[in-house]
Amino acid sequence: MKKYFLTGLVTLLPLAVTFWILNFLIRLLTNPFQGFVTSFINSFPAYANHVPKQATRFISEILILITLLLITLFLGFVARRFFFSQIIKLGDTILSKVPLVNKVYKTSKDLVLSLFNPQKHSFKQVVLLKFPHSRSYCLGLVTSDAPLTCSDPLKQNMVSIFIPTTPNPTTGYLILCKKEELIYLKMKSEDAIKYIVSCAVVQPSKEPV
Repeated sequence: MKKYFLTGLVTLLPLAVTFWILNFLIRLLTNPFQGFVTSFINSFPAYANHVPKQATRFISEILILITLLLITLFLGFVARRFFFSQIIKLGDTILSKVPLVNKVYKTSKDLVLSLFNPQKHSFKQVVLLKFPHSRSYCLGLVTSDAPLTCSDPLKQNMVSIFIPTTPNPTTGYLILCKKEELIYLKMKSEDAIKYIVSCAVVQPSKEPV
């Protein structure tokens, strides 16, 4: 019975985590437009009187996701074919001048570029480091070198490390470490995330990185 339970848990847990992450992303993308789209759908009396609210919410989410996808594809096409890049630069300039907005916009843009730029090496290197105390180790992902404002006072080469939490890797700890205190592993970042999400049930592959 115990073996069956563990096998079922190993099978169910990744599905549950995947569903939770997808549900979170869908809510994040659709919530800002949910009220407008739902009101538009309910403006048709023949539809509003015969369809449950839950079904209306589901349909509105599908419509929002499809619309966002089409808009994204259209903007990408226009940006590559026409002079849309100049408009983007103008928008960047304007937003960078607006107080408070410029901080949020610049941080969001830098984060997206670092995650989706294939030339970047953020989260590519897996390391082993002592955390949360000197008698235990945990897995971490190298994000970048620490800013000079943090390294200079210590007169040490510091590295920024992200430590994902289990079983939800979208949260974690950002810590600064000395390079010589890190143990660099020949492990893929994907394998490290799988290991963390599965609570160490899924072992990393032995293939070289």
